Amino acid sequence: MSSALQTFETRLHDALGQAVIGLEPVIRALTVAIVARGHILLQGPPGLGKTLVSKTLAHALGGIFKRVQGTSDLMPSDITGVHIFDTAKNEFVFHPGPIFADVLLVDEINRAGPKTQSALLEAMEERHVTIDRHHYGLPADFLVIATQNPREFEGTYPLPESQLDRFMLRIDMSYPSRQVEQSILDRYGVLASLGGASSPDRLASPDPTRAAETRAALAAARADADVLHVAPELAGYVLDLAKASRENPHISLGISTRGVLAMLRAARVAAALRGASFVAPDDVKEIFPWVVPHRLVLAPEAQLEGVTEQSLSQRLLNQVPVPR
Repeated sequence: MSSALQTFETRLHDALGQAVIGLEPVIRALTVAIVARGHILLQGPPGLGKTLVSKTLAHALGGIFKRVQGTSDLMPSDITGVHIFDTAKNEFVFHPGPIFADVLLVDEINRAGPKTQSALLEAMEERHVTIDRHHYGLPADFLVIATQNPREFEGTYPLPESQLDRFMLRIDMSYPSRQVEQSILDRYGVLASLGGASSPDRLASPDPTRAAETRAALAAARADADVLHVAPELAGYVLDLAKASRENPHISLGISTRGVLAMLRAARVAAALRGASFVAPDDVKEIFPWVVPHRLVLAPEAQLEGVTEQSLSQRLLNQVPVPR
């Protein structure tokens, strides 16, 4: 395993382990997304720790952290900011919104309306925002961590396809096993005082020194992943998967070019994490369930037949031949 990737993943595991329990697969996916410079979407029922994971991750990475709570009356200006007339200066003064941060947590993003959700499109892709015909830059490592409830929950709006495509990966969080839930009870319930310091909602203040070390480890990890060899046959395999998704009769909108790039970038990180010097088809298969399902739009007949994005993703992997 690459020492730089190993160091960064270990740091992330230690930081998240202080607040959450039993989320090793989630931590691996988060490592892939952050090293590959991708935004993250956490999906699952309420009460599974999505917000806690996001806040802990933001504290571990350091920098400026801001949070937005998705509600039906949230407006785009509540995220981007607004110009307010200053009577003392006799001019309009820009008051930046929470989007001007290193790490932005958008909690329950699908409870905000489509108009408000679209306020993030430019920022997520181009890392700058346009407000009243003025361009404002965002940090180079600007990261959006969004949480959402499953779409069938009351009071939720489906995310636009263009926004889903801007999330490098979606991590589906399900209910923990009995053993993991018992550990959670031991730490925060049975052995903890009510509302005490051991409550999961109370995080320790960010440590600037540890955050700086984590960012240095992240830079080294990215440098290692960037030099991994990608064979033409492997790139062709990724393109074949995208082509199969676009031609599948159960899929009305397949993998985009942005999705192809996301697959390749994520696969490079997965290969580096296993200590390889080149990307293999198994690396593509590992990251496929995180990168692809949320980008697929099912045809009406597929929805009537009860076909899911996850099952179609597996069909694509089974259908496309693996290069030798």
